[in-house]
Amino acid sequence: MADHLWLRGRRAVDRARLRAGLELPPALADVDAHRGLRGPYTAGGTLLRALAHDAFARCPELAARHNTELATAAPELAVSVPTAWATLEWTVGDEQRTRYYSRLHTRNIANGIADFLRSYLASLGDAPRTLFVDNVHHADPTDRELLAVLLRRQDIPQLTLVVGTGLEPVADPPGEVAVSLAEVLPAFARRVDCVVETAPVGDFVLSDGTTDDPAAVEVYSSLPDEERARRHDERCAELYALGEQSLALGAIPFHAVRGSRPEAGVQAVRHALGHCRKVGLYHAAASLALLGRELVDPFTGDWWQFTEAAGASLAVAGRAEEAAVVYESARQVDGLPQRLRLAYGMAMLHVRHLPEERRDLGRARAFMDRAVALAAELDDPGERVFHSVFARNGLALVEMREGRVEEALRLIEEGRVALDRAFGAAEHPLLRSVLRLNRGLLLGMAGRVEEALAEHSANALVDPGFFEHHFHRGVLLRRLGRNEEAVAAFERVVPLSPPFPEVHYNLADAWLELGDVRRALAAFDYVLELDPGHVPALVNRASLRCEVGDSHGAWDDVRAGLALSDQNVHLMCVQGRLLAEGGNPRRASDVVSAALRVDPAFAPGWALRGQVRFETGDFDGALADFDRAVGLADLPEVRFNRAVVFERVGRFGDAAADYRSVLAVVDDADARLRLDYCLKAGGAAAG
Repeated sequence: MADHLWLRGRRAVDRARLRAGLELPPALADVDAHRGLRGPYTAGGTLLRALAHDAFARCPELAARHNTELATAAPELAVSVPTAWATLEWTVGDEQRTRYYSRLHTRNIANGIADFLRSYLASLGDAPRTLFVDNVHHADPTDRELLAVLLRRQDIPQLTLVVGTGLEPVADPPGEVAVSLAEVLPAFARRVDCVVETAPVGDFVLSDGTTDDPAAVEVYSSLPDEERARRHDERCAELYALGEQSLALGAIPFHAVRGSRPEAGVQAVRHALGHCRKVGLYHAAASLALLGRELVDPFTGDWWQFTEAAGASLAVAGRAEEAAVVYESARQVDGLPQRLRLAYGMAMLHVRHLPEERRDLGRARAFMDRAVALAAELDDPGERVFHSVFARNGLALVEMREGRVEEALRLIEEGRVALDRAFGAAEHPLLRSVLRLNRGLLLGMAGRVEEALAEHSANALVDPGFFEHHFHRGVLLRRLGRNEEAVAAFERVVPLSPPFPEVHYNLADAWLELGDVRRALAAFDYVLELDPGHVPALVNRASLRCEVGDSHGAWDDVRAGLALSDQNVHLMCVQGRLLAEGGNPRRASDVVSAALRVDPAFAPGWALRGQVRFETGDFDGALADFDRAVGLADLPEVRFNRAVVFERVGRFGDAAADYRSVLAVVDDADARLRLDYCLKAGGAAAG
């Protein structure tokens, strides 16, 4: 494990002096994370631009494998990689886009960048490298998340991170946080504080507002308004001339809104906002939208556009309470389309985004009914049908949340029929795809698995580059027991998306069903690199490690899992099994009994305790437990174990009945031999 460092100092120059005195591996890169420079992924994008040319020369496959990560974090590299944005949502205008990235998209991008670095560093050999990242206390949430991921990943041993911050505590952004830098940094990096302060030297404008030199800020503040605006105009023009898109997400809007032309500031903010929202950078999008609202007159068209973008971005970023405040401020808006979108946005807060305890499905339904009614009042026939169908799709989501799956399906089908009547078959492919996807999910919930699979398969043909279609196909194929096809579907997902835990978790389970323990273990290992808190992966890897005799690894997983979920009956039973195998059956029985108090319907727990009791000679207790297990889940392996106990206590007829039940399901040679023995022993006893 690399020895990461956390350098704290009041000024950047202090941290630089401290760093200069440290013995560290050769530098991989030295980057400034201040979001004022290039907005989201200021640090990550700078790093990728510095490495890309050499990385593509050494590992050409990285350009295609990590195209989304590269183009998102360093948009200048979009021309150097296969297009990351060829799915249906990129074929429509903003007003008709009905599919956006999830809040966890940036976590997945961070893990993809980590994979990129792992592959690139491996191509350089085993020599360690140091990545210096300063001004992390001023970093965008995307860079904070990226650094947290890099710090906690255990599979990049060549990388040493040196993170520079101010003296104040490192804070996480507001809202839901997928990976907390505030928690990860002190846990994985050794803190070193600067004890000597050096007078910094800087220029406020030329530093793009990032200098920590108080004298430079004072000089800037003392300038006449006209001179400050002139300097910002001049610097803005210099940055525009460079033609680098990432500058348009940070420094360019910073200068444009402080320059002499207010309309240029609004345009710069609008451009940055549009980019960030499209590629899933929601914290930055929310900040830009809120800034845009301040630059324009209230209740104008521009103000509404910024307001709607702010509310939607805040909601997806996990800041639903703030989104509700923004939406509430727009309740007086007059335009029909605006009122429709406002009603839809408010409904989504209660369906998806607010904390569970604050969600009100009754209010969600009222808002969505209002959206449906407003859509019906639109003048343009095409717009009327489009927005009516989309609103009814939202209403179907409310129905689904309330458990009325059939009614939700009816609304989806009603929308599909309306689209077919109003438009040609080739029109509105994105909305049609969204309806088909939701219908597939609903059919899966209703247990109509084959029909659900047909919907997702049809979607995959129309929009083959969208990973979710293939993922849903894989999940359904697993439910149908078609594990080889499921593996193929999940493997189709991998090159289409930055890495996310769920696909590799499902791959691991499918490999396990197919008997490929090596691949299953490798996939579980990777899931836990992507998300160390993935409890189901810890459960399954712990069980698998037990099976292959890795008791130390299994104990590690049990401890880690129980620290996250101390009432998890699966982990408690693995713990019980480990205790039994380690020669402590009494403690094992106590642990499994505790699990059964948590979930009395957990059949594997009864079967495990029955096995432990049998091995300690408590045959009556073992039979009682196996009876409970069979009553809850009549599995051949449980029947076999109960038959062994029956055989041991001389109940050969009962044992034979269980062995026959086993053989009716599987052709087990041991069961066949034991059945023969029981029949003979039973006959002898009767004679």
